[in-house]
Amino acid sequence: MPKLKTRKAAAKRYKITGTNNFLRRHAYKGHLLMKKSNKQKRKLSQVLCVHKNDTKAIKLMLPY
Repeated sequence: MPKLKTRKAAAKRYKITGTNNFLRRHAYKGHLLMKKSNKQKRKLSQVLCVHKNDTKAIKLMLPY
């Protein structure tokens, strides 16, 4: 059986935790930051867990 390839775009975006959850960053923090409030930018900087409905697709993209 051939080895499975990792989706490199997904590998850069998601990190697996010890309990097999995935961590992700918030969107909307890349540019146009002058008009956003400091509170909004601070909230967007936090890392959060991926929703359980999306974990199956991410596990297929990250087999190892």
